[in-house]
Amino acid sequence: MKEANPKRKWLLFLTAALTAACGSCIVTAAEAESGKPAVREPKVSTAATKTSLTEEEKLFIRIYKASNRGVVNISTVSSAEEMMTNAVPADGFGSGFIIGTEGYILTNHHVVRGSDHLLVTLYDGSTVQASLVGYDSQTDLAVLRIKPPKGITLTPIPLGDSSSLEVGRRVLAIGNPFGFDRTLTEGIVSSIGRTIKSENGRLIKGIIQTDAAINPGNSGGPLLDLSGRVVGINTAIFSGTRQSAGIGFAIPINIAKNIIPQLIEFHRVLRPDMGVDVIAEEGGGLRVMRLTRGGPAAAAGLQGPRVLVYRYGELEWRQIERGFADLIVAVDNVQVNSVDSLMSYIESKKPNQVVTLTVIRANRPLKIPVKLTVGASD
Repeated sequence: MKEANPKRKWLLFLTAALTAACGSCIVTAAEAESGKPAVREPKVSTAATKTSLTEEEKLFIRIYKASNRGVVNISTVSSAEEMMTNAVPADGFGSGFIIGTEGYILTNHHVVRGSDHLLVTLYDGSTVQASLVGYDSQTDLAVLRIKPPKGITLTPIPLGDSSSLEVGRRVLAIGNPFGFDRTLTEGIVSSIGRTIKSENGRLIKGIIQTDAAINPGNSGGPLLDLSGRVVGINTAIFSGTRQSAGIGFAIPINIAKNIIPQLIEFHRVLRPDMGVDVIAEEGGGLRVMRLTRGGPAAAAGLQGPRVLVYRYGELEWRQIERGFADLIVAVDNVQVNSVDSLMSYIESKKPNQVVTLTVIRANRPLKIPVKLTVGASD
């Protein structure tokens, strides 16, 4: 047998080494003998180039796809001339979401207040005129109604239960910040039971605080849980620049659920009021911090904090005894441990009905009947 050429043996060895180093690169013996092996791109599996989604990303995408069509952009114009020319003021926009196939839309009252004409832009870009069905300035809520264009089917977003919210739960916000349609942001519930003032100066109680990015234009849009259900209506931000600073507020959907039927039927809210202005969540109950002077709760004998005044010469200082105030633990034998649960229950009643509060006073339970007064949205 003829002995192999030493040079060829070396080239074959080099071929094997290059093949091992390059993986899927193939160098032929002829190329190796020429001393100029061709350069080939390695074969890469197409499956390896696909970006795999996390389960959380898949969930967010599903929720967005299911809810996106139910979110609308609301534009306001103050004259017929502006409406004909589409000359919408720069700050005349907000969000809303569809709550019924009959064309009802829920939004914030401050989004539509003072406007003569309302324009609603749907998911497909079509714009229709809306009518104001009713509003409630005390909770900053309003219901609109539209007649959808022919061939467009409205997609309502299901309503959830805000009383089950806890600090730390994930939430998603969809709206039109700065007019950018149907923008999705995510965050957590940062706090519950907040109290903020509406633009007419009234207190809105039981508010949800979230760090999901909320900006001008988000007002009236839905705050969703991870089941894709509305748990709040995005309504305000706390920021020195009027842009997101990680502190946004949403009205609990349970408050809205009690108000929506009245706005649709009566175009206003006949509101029951028990005369407790400020409540603080504390120790499994609700501490009464301030009563309405002459209101039903004060008339029934409910106690707020005691203020002790001390004087020494011309000096005077005051000390608030918080523990002196009643701690509400139940209403009509239904346990309440959040401002939202109490307000939702009271809002479900009618004016002039009597509710019985169970309070802890001086470490003893006490039942106090309170006759709700008549209130109405202005």
